[in-house]
Amino acid sequence: MKKNKFLMYLFFMLVGILTLGFASTNEAAEKTYKIGTDLTFAPFEFQDSSGEYVGVDVDLINEIAKEEGFKIDLRPLGFDSSIQGVQSNQLDGMIAGMSVTKEREKTFDFSDSYFDGGIQMAIQASDNEISSYDDLSGKTVAAKVGTQSASFLEENQDKYGYSIKNYDAADAMYNALNNNNVQAIFDDYPVLGYAITSGQDFKLVGDQQESNPYAFAVKKGENSELLKKFNAGLKKLKASGKYDEILNEYISTGSDNATTTSSSVSEMKKITPLKDSYTVVSDSAFAPFEYEDADGVYKGIDVDLLTRIAELQGFTLDMKYIGFSAALQSLDSGQGDGMIAGMTMTDERKANYDFSDSYFDSGIQLAVAEDNDDIKSYDDLAGKTVGAKVGTESSDWLQSHAKEYDFDVKNFDTADQLYDAVKVGSIDAMMDDYPVIGYAINQGQALKTPIERESGGQYGFAVKKGSNPELIEMFNEGLKELKQTGEYDEIVNTYIGNESSSENSNADSVDESTIWGLIKNNYPALLEGLWNTIVLALVSFALALILGVIFGLFRVSPIGWLRTIAGIYIDIIRGIPMMVLAFFIFFGLPGMTGITIPDFAAGIITLTLNASAYIAEIVRGGINAVPVGQMEASRSLGLGYNKTMQKIVLPQAVKIMIPSFINQFVISLKDTTIISAIGVVELLQTGKIIVARTTQSSYVYLIIAIMYLVLITILTKLANRLDKKVK
Repeated sequence: MKKNKFLMYLFFMLVGILTLGFASTNEAAEKTYKIGTDLTFAPFEFQDSSGEYVGVDVDLINEIAKEEGFKIDLRPLGFDSSIQGVQSNQLDGMIAGMSVTKEREKTFDFSDSYFDGGIQMAIQASDNEISSYDDLSGKTVAAKVGTQSASFLEENQDKYGYSIKNYDAADAMYNALNNNNVQAIFDDYPVLGYAITSGQDFKLVGDQQESNPYAFAVKKGENSELLKKFNAGLKKLKASGKYDEILNEYISTGSDNATTTSSSVSEMKKITPLKDSYTVVSDSAFAPFEYEDADGVYKGIDVDLLTRIAELQGFTLDMKYIGFSAALQSLDSGQGDGMIAGMTMTDERKANYDFSDSYFDSGIQLAVAEDNDDIKSYDDLAGKTVGAKVGTESSDWLQSHAKEYDFDVKNFDTADQLYDAVKVGSIDAMMDDYPVIGYAINQGQALKTPIERESGGQYGFAVKKGSNPELIEMFNEGLKELKQTGEYDEIVNTYIGNESSSENSNADSVDESTIWGLIKNNYPALLEGLWNTIVLALVSFALALILGVIFGLFRVSPIGWLRTIAGIYIDIIRGIPMMVLAFFIFFGLPGMTGITIPDFAAGIITLTLNASAYIAEIVRGGINAVPVGQMEASRSLGLGYNKTMQKIVLPQAVKIMIPSFINQFVISLKDTTIISAIGVVELLQTGKIIVARTTQSSYVYLIIAIMYLVLITILTKLANRLDKKVK
């Protein structure tokens, strides 16, 4: 019996070893290598119009895998991410136009060179002045940051006497050359050759400078068999001529750029979204770029452009209109994937955000009251006051020219304050972005623009630096397509063109220049805002009552550590301004914890915490107002502390507290207006949105003031009746 068991055990063990060996052999034969590559480095790796990754690197590695009989899992992660992936063993190798340097050879093992790179100069095709480096004296030359081209320019600047300008991305550098902001650019010659083949109106001049060769890389001391397979496959491709076919497909010398077909220039590249849905944050009231119409639907240049780009590129868009400042903070905290809000691209912002190509060239312009004939030039501003919005290009321009033209500058937080100041005569003139002024005039503002506009900055779509690069690519490709088809001009002219005024007026069935017209056309939005205000106040106050009573009882507890906890809580909450608390909860906590808190929930939490601290003090004061002798008498009769509080002290204290509770509720109701700072569309925020569309700030805020007055009066009366019943 024991012998049979032993033979059976030996049999199963042999079967297991054979199965394992077979599986291992099969696994080795079927091994798939994870290969990292760049996201966009044409012509070495990029997406074609169908969303497939192609290019010299992609085609080479695929052909080598076929030749050598292994499989690859190509992962376009970006250059830096691919390097980190190899170093952390998440990738087996990488191919991304990677130059072999002494520094990199310390951490990577490289294959044989598959491409001997070189850097070269390109100029506009129509430029006949520059034919060699000697012609660059006094000119501006550009390169991409951190490249061999940038190093070459630095080393030879004194020799040839040019100025250097560095760019983060190739498209920005190409635009600079097209716009003549720079007179020449330097880049890897195959990259420039591909750009010319793809329709850039450049030509290559000067001698090609040698640079480090490109090679396939693995982590030092690992995946040596993969390196051997790559080298063997590369030799076979070169011998068969396949290698040359791949290079010739993507790299042009620049001599045949005249034969480029128009279809290759106009074809939009389709970028693959990396998320199911992208959350894009925006301003809530910046007409004509984003604003809410009379039906409660957001529209404007930014809205229409991004909506069409999402349709063209095939990604899902989730728009959040929360105000400019709130949108910036939402982008910083990771709650928003991107931002579009008439955002001017400045050097300071570029330090924190990655921008798209410019989608609108702005400008600033001076405006005065329609009946003002005294101001016809900047010289007429002497001794007068000119207004602008805080932190805008207009404000900066006015500050820098105030002494030159002898005027005073007054800054305002919002557009409606600025326009009202002109209307009532508290300032003599104002300056703002020209499309915003144009929209205001079309909407009935009694303004005129006596002076030609000043050139301004460029608006761009933004993402947090280093995040969502594919979103920027999708925006740029979609924008190019809209401009080529003419749809871009149609969208812009809808809101800034001469017919925009009549179109907008026809869209609204009621004249909104009167208080009754405003009410009739906007009462659904106003009622919704009122409802949100009531919900915010009631829910937060109910929660604050529970929390406040608990901490109030802690405050008068005979247990010392409970009193200490309550004291610290009350001091912290009362010591933080409520707007700061709201910002911390909505923007700060998600950045620290990674948990996104909806704006409405953040508003309720803020109001609850703020009111609970004051309610706790009301409870403490009410309990302390009950004569201390009653507690002593009760304890002397043998009742415990909890029974005494429950049966004797609290019933009397509640009657004392009720008037203060009513007062605190009214304060909480008013405090809901502060929550609009994080984008919650309560009654005040609803008013701001209506003002942005209609520019009728006086009437709108009068309506809102009356609504608050009626609401608070009704709730106060109800609370007073409740107080009487309780007493």
